Amino acid sequence: MTRRTLILIAAAGSFALLAGAFIFQAMGYAPCQMCLWQRWPHAAAILLGALGAVFPRAIIAAAGALAALTTGLIGVYHAGVEWKLWEGPSSCTGTGGLSGLSGADLLATDIPETLVMCDEIVWSLLGLSMAGWNAALSLVLVVIWLAAIRAR
Repeated sequence: MTRRTLILIAAAGSFALLAGAFIFQAMGYAPCQMCLWQRWPHAAAILLGALGAVFPRAIIAAAGALAALTTGLIGVYHAGVEWKLWEGPSSCTGTGGLSGLSGADLLATDIPETLVMCDEIVWSLLGLSMAGWNAALSLVLVVIWLAAIRAR
């Protein structure tokens, strides 16, 4: 396959994963903060794919591989937080503690509807959460981007 073809396949993969995230969101699965972090590198990979379609250079494929690796690693980290393998950011996990909260905050009953915890699995398929699937599929995209670097 040509470099251009591999770049377009990899970018289409990021497009599909990002579209899937928005479809899940439209179905009522609100994203947590780490889910949102995983979207940005996919957006970058899509832009790099568009650029690579016109200028199929190895440097663009390398940047695409870095973007896919970034979202894949965030996905691994996020899945590990969901599986309680390690702690996540206190801003979106159950480990935040009570420091910094006033008495009124502690007694408040108006919990924001948009609050989504990063350490809770809200959907899974075959034992993998959305973060886990993002990690696995993004790492496949890294391989495609790397193949694009070597292609002519």
